[in-house]
Amino acid sequence: MRSVWEDSNRLVLSALTLLLTLGLCVMILAPLVQILAQSFFDAAHRFVFLDNFIDYLSQEKSLRLIRNSLFVALTSTLIVVPSAFGFAYALMRSRMPLKPFFRYVAFLPLLAPSLLPAISFVYLFGHQGFFKPWMGGSTIYGAWGIVLGECFYVFPHIVMIFLSALSLSDARLYEAAQSMGASSLKKFFTITLPALKYALVSATLVSFTLVVTDFGVPKVIGGDFNVLATEIYKHVIGQQNFALGATVGVLLLVPSVVTFIVDSFVQRKQKAVLGSKFVLYVPQKAPIFDTAMLIFALVIALFFLIVLGVSFFASFVKFWPYDLSLVLKHYDFSSMDGGGWDSYFNSLSLAFWSALLGTIAVFTTAYVVERGKVFPHLRAFLKLLALLPMAVPGLVLGLGYIFFFNHPDNPLNALYQTMGILVVCTVAHFFTASFITATTTIKQIDDEFEDVAESMGVACYETFFKVIVPIATPSILHIARYFFVNAMTTVSAVVFLYAPSTTLASVAVLNMDDAGDISSAAAMASLIVATSLGITLLFDALSHVALKQSQQWRKAR
Repeated sequence: MRSVWEDSNRLVLSALTLLLTLGLCVMILAPLVQILAQSFFDAAHRFVFLDNFIDYLSQEKSLRLIRNSLFVALTSTLIVVPSAFGFAYALMRSRMPLKPFFRYVAFLPLLAPSLLPAISFVYLFGHQGFFKPWMGGSTIYGAWGIVLGECFYVFPHIVMIFLSALSLSDARLYEAAQSMGASSLKKFFTITLPALKYALVSATLVSFTLVVTDFGVPKVIGGDFNVLATEIYKHVIGQQNFALGATVGVLLLVPSVVTFIVDSFVQRKQKAVLGSKFVLYVPQKAPIFDTAMLIFALVIALFFLIVLGVSFFASFVKFWPYDLSLVLKHYDFSSMDGGGWDSYFNSLSLAFWSALLGTIAVFTTAYVVERGKVFPHLRAFLKLLALLPMAVPGLVLGLGYIFFFNHPDNPLNALYQTMGILVVCTVAHFFTASFITATTTIKQIDDEFEDVAESMGVACYETFFKVIVPIATPSILHIARYFFVNAMTTVSAVVFLYAPSTTLASVAVLNMDDAGDISSAAAMASLIVATSLGITLLFDALSHVALKQSQQWRKAR
């Protein structure tokens, strides 16, 4: 016979599971179903099944757009993956100095909207660029400008993959090879590279997908070189052709879905390397190699600092590049297109609510999935919903939100063009990475805590708030920081959803650039970076304090 405690716990967990599943269906699944359905109808709302895809793919212009997207994605990937691998290798396998500095610099692009590198390259190589005379008759507007901007945007994402993979190298393998007289080059090709084969596959797929689905860089610096991501924007914003926009959106969904499936397969194939006899690899001093790695890292870091520094400096310059005197007029956003200072404060509001509500939703979902003990099949479906946003580009998700929330029969129609829909879309867009972080943390917490609480008749929500949350506070703060920073920098997921009263800072950068106010666009982008950096440092400090506090119970043993 069940106790009252068991029944009440099952009731709470069952209600949470049902509520979270319904919430994620509304946030993620329903918009995707709507965009898929919309792609089967023409502009007159007649069902045409696959005719939209057939007609679109039979046009020479469409094939050119696909070729353009593939070219910039493949070229950027061929540049970024080896560069990011070399940078991560320098951090993990050399004894070069200044490693913390290089690590921070490598992650700075995460704090900037993807529009910023494109703006910087316009300042450097555009029609009035500082280095324009050096370019002869060539121009930065087009494929190579996009490639440069995407390399800046994608680099930190790929570095994180390689840093994670290189951190799990077993020193025993290298010691055995050393005792057999293997050279450094042979050890690299017979031990290091084979151990990184899955990381290389993941890095290549992630890089390709991020580039082919990015909207910001090609919008600013693409010129006449159009790609699929900018094509969606033109169809929806410029022509109000939602059927064709949905068709292109579904096509843009294909590489993301393929990447998601292949990456999931790769993760299952990867074998555990961290055994009980694992010995962490510690690099030895090698002056020539360390110097070479230091020079390589300096070149990469200098590239990032120049890209960020140019936009920051140009935001204070009176008239680039002819009058370099410093002024503050470009920060007078009230006189520029884009929404003025209200856009910046709207972004702060979006970031705050996304961090607060997103963190609550993600961590609660992760707890229910991992420790729910009710409705096993429904929890598996809930986990699938939580992982689904990883396969959905921001533009596609935003377009799906138009179709779903703007439908007159939808009772949630009142959310459309409000701050609420921006918060919901942002949380949905960045849900997966935070969910993986939360589930990883919860898996590391021994389930004996719940077993002991159960034997003592303690309610599950008391265990959650008094035990699980305090132990997981550092990860919770990391998730909140992730939501806040991404809400400040996101463009693609919200570009279709804002109203005049809810214009965001990242969207204001886009609108200012469209209006020719590139200095003000650089100023707003720099303000986003400064805010994201400040919040990151604040959360890092809070995480450090929380980590020390949450580990006191370990020291007490």
